[in-house]
Amino acid sequence: MPLELIPNPLLSKRTTLRLGGPAAVEAVVREETDLDELSEFLTREALPPFVIGAGSNLLAGDGPLELALVRVADCPGPERVERDGSTIIVRCGAGLRLPGLLGWAQKAGFSGMEGMTGIPGTVGGAVAMNAGSYGVEIGELITRVRVWTPTGGLVWLDRGQCSFGYRSFSLADLPGKFLVWEVELGLGESDPKAVRSAMRDVYRNKKATQPVTAKSAGCVFKNPPEQSAGKLLDKAGMKGARLGGMAFSEVHANFLVNLESGTAADALQLMEMGRRRVKEQFGTTLEPEVIVL
Repeated sequence: MPLELIPNPLLSKRTTLRLGGPAAVEAVVREETDLDELSEFLTREALPPFVIGAGSNLLAGDGPLELALVRVADCPGPERVERDGSTIIVRCGAGLRLPGLLGWAQKAGFSGMEGMTGIPGTVGGAVAMNAGSYGVEIGELITRVRVWTPTGGLVWLDRGQCSFGYRSFSLADLPGKFLVWEVELGLGESDPKAVRSAMRDVYRNKKATQPVTAKSAGCVFKNPPEQSAGKLLDKAGMKGARLGGMAFSEVHANFLVNLESGTAADALQLMEMGRRRVKEQFGTTLEPEVIVL
């Protein structure tokens, strides 16, 4: 089956904020054999590529975007591949939805990811952003990652060849653009009921303190060192602040939510308003966590 190409895909249909105009094209990668065609396509079209997962950390502009979206399709798995002492090594594809991975791990009695309950998106996106919450980051669990580059193809890299930071993931040996294809995680063993109980506690706490069911892109700004972006925005009077169809959540000030009729222009203005107020009142410069296209 040839590489699937979708013309003029709407970002508003591909992001959890439900914002964004059309990109030039979207390439959907389903099999390893599609990657050779993808390399040829990107060379031929000469469009800047952007790898998109479930769009859970994106704020896309309202107008047309001269981009080639690249999406790894949902995939089967995960699977247990081996035991290393008390650690269970689990392999999963980048297109797998993160909630699906957590649900599978819970039923199998594999622990270590409970704090990531409630994070949307794909495994590949979680790796690319080193997603985390409640004291757990996915980078802490990675033992190996398999990545693809247009010139080098697919290659497995050990954890020591990867660099993980606060919402960042990079590869010293591959400084250019790359696509996460699959990953191996080291998990512990526990009673499935205990894992489920821990996941329920995390979700219950998140639901009480975050707008988990709203159209949002998660946290808008990174937490400054030793500070909380949400608390700074709250103290600056941004909780519940609204512009057009966008608002800072009344539940958590660091979540920007689409109230059905929002635009990217509204969202960017609100973000700048929040940055300015926090800077003026506290002298702290907030940096975006959400990726702006």
